[in-house]
Amino acid sequence: MDVIEKQPVTLRVNGNVHELEIAPARTLLDVLRSELRLTGAKRSCNQGVCGACSVLRDGKPVRACISLAFAAEDSEITTIEGLADGNRLSRVQQAFVDAGAVQCGFCMPAMVIAATALLNENPNPGVEEIRHGLGGNICRCSGYVKVVDAILSLTEGSKS
Repeated sequence: MDVIEKQPVTLRVNGNVHELEIAPARTLLDVLRSELRLTGAKRSCNQGVCGACSVLRDGKPVRACISLAFAAEDSEITTIEGLADGNRLSRVQQAFVDAGAVQCGFCMPAMVIAATALLNENPNPGVEEIRHGLGGNICRCSGYVKVVDAILSLTEGSKS
């Protein structure tokens, strides 16, 4: 049996540079959770379907469970842990708290990641655009009404 040796890789995660040696087949999710102890992105379906493992790669949401860590070299990775500024929640995180959108917490980090990416691309999405933006994230607790309300609270439409 051939043993695949570890290779050096440099990952930039939440503004920090990490020099690691990992097997080439390791996923970004595995490296984030096991090597960097960033456990906000969750392993659920492990097939890139449910979205619980979502992180931002250069500002775009990606499924960390089906992304190779080596493919993330030369990219900026942002996890849910990297959205807050010290003890101050990001505006999206705070909106989720204020709207009571956080349920069990398993899928919420990825929902916040998806909402952050959506609002970065479109600061004033309508309800249908929000639903589309969250379409790749499955919540098994109950519903999405408060999540949509939280995101809507950050749009210009909520101020009229």
